[in-house]
Order: sequence, then structure tokens, then C-alpha cells
Amino acid sequence: MTIEHALAHTLRKPWGVIDPRPWSCTGRDGDAIGEVWYERPGSVAVAPSLLLKLLFTEQPLSIQVHPDDAYAQSIGQPNGKTEAWYVLSAAPEAKVALGLKRRLNPQQLRTSIDDGTISDLVVWQAARAGDTLFVAAGTIHAIGAGLVIAEIQQRSDATFRLFDHGRGRELHIENAIAVADAGPNISRVITRRLTENRTLLTSNAHFTFERIDLAPNSSWSVDAKRETWLLAVSGSACIGSFELMIGDAAFAQSDRVDIRAGTRGLAALVAYTGSQVPDLLECTVMESVQ
Repeated sequence: MTIEHALAHTLRKPWGVIDPRPWSCTGRDGDAIGEVWYERPGSVAVAPSLLLKLLFTEQPLSIQVHPDDAYAQSIGQPNGKTEAWYVLSAAPEAKVALGLKRRLNPQQLRTSIDDGTISDLVVWQAARAGDTLFVAAGTIHAIGAGLVIAEIQQRSDATFRLFDHGRGRELHIENAIAVADAGPNISRVITRRLTENRTLLTSNAHFTFERIDLAPNSSWSVDAKRETWLLAVSGSACIGSFELMIGDAAFAQSDRVDIRAGTRGLAALVAYTGSQVPDLLECTVMESVQ
């Protein structure tokens, strides 16, 4: 039985932001913060299956692709990287890219990487706060500037860059060609309201991603039999023995978690392993509004 206040670990990136508030109060030392990874505290014998993180983009990220489980294991990695994004905030012109305008064979993909025309072949789309996007392993993708994104993914850092906006970092051409589904993105996300308090964002074999919205001063029990991550995106709550504010995260497994929403309620993203959607939430106290 486990309920933990997750630790936030910042990563500096050339495309990041100087000040990630209100989502994170770390950094602010003049270096660009690109990511916040949420980790379990202390020494853990078995690493979690999922990685929860925040992304902050002042500049566009590289055009990249991630491997599936089979390819990752063939090069000594434990698993591949399928991920999903939830847009927390977006500048007016913010955009993301998923897939290519047309299908390329391996030689055409290699040529487009070599001459940089891959940047003209990705399909950009507007990104707005509240959007959910699913990025299956093998999907060529990119994230533009002006975004704060919550990401849930298989725990892997296997990323193969195809184009990096002249930053001088290494490209991973052979691996990228080997794993890329070099064509249009066919996956579509259709969110679905499960209850008044739950919205299913996306689900696949690796994880399920939800948003929960809890009324002010209400109390709930959360079913966390499987590995479960919870990220507060507005409001606050007491969860177990600690308090969650915006940008805070919790980890739970093999337990039922008691949550009491604060005076402004709580909106949170919840991710857990597997595709089977449990009952998840049970209201224990709902205070009337005077």
C-alpha cells in the first residue's frame, strides 16, 4: 500500500522557459527549464511503469520519433515510448505536429532528414488549452513554442531526433528511419464524459488518462489498485497526509486514496496503467453550497 507526494525534478532544455510559474517554482536561476519530471521519493526497488512530466516551450522542440517496445528492447532499452499530452496553456499561435503530409519510403525519409525538408512535411495543427493528443510509438511529431503540456508516457527516454532547428545536437537518423511510421497520423482522440466528475481523455494498452473535477470542500475516495499518478492543475486538495497545490503530483498504488478538495475545488489529471477503466472515484462527503 503506497501513497506518496511525488518529487519534482527539473530538466534544463534549450527550448525551455526561464520562469515556469505557476506550474513550478523551481529554477528561475537564468537557465531555461524545459521539463519537470515527477518521481517517487526515496529509493524504489522497482521503477514505475509510467512517467508523468510537464513541458514548457519558449521555442519549438525537435522533430522526433519514439520506438515501440520491440525495437526498444532490441537496442537494450526496457520498453518503448507511447505518450499522451494534455495542453494546460497555449499562446494564441501555439501548435503541435503529428505525422506527415504524405507517406514516405525509407529513402525518401532519409533524404528529407538530410536536406531538412522534413520540417516542411510534418502536419502542424493549432493547440489550445484543454486539448488532448495521443502520440503512439512511431509517430513523427513535434511541439511548438508557447505551450505548457502535461505528458504521461511509458517510462522511457528513447527519443530519436530527425530535425533540430540548427541547435547542433545529434540527430539519430538510422534509428529514426527504423522506427518511424512515415506517413499521416491516423490516431484521433475523442474525449468522453464518464460521470459529472470524470472525463476520459485517452486510453491504450499502456495507460489510461483522465481529468477529474471535484467540487469545493467535497471528499472522495480514489481507487488506486494499479500504479496511479495524480497531477493538480487548478485548485487544491488534501490527499492522504499532504496537500496538493497547482503543479503538485502524487503517486499511489495498491491503495484507496482519500482526497478532500480545497475551498476552490480541485481539477486534476489522473493516469494509471492499463486500458481497463475502473470506477475510480467515490464521493464520501459533498458539502452543500450556501
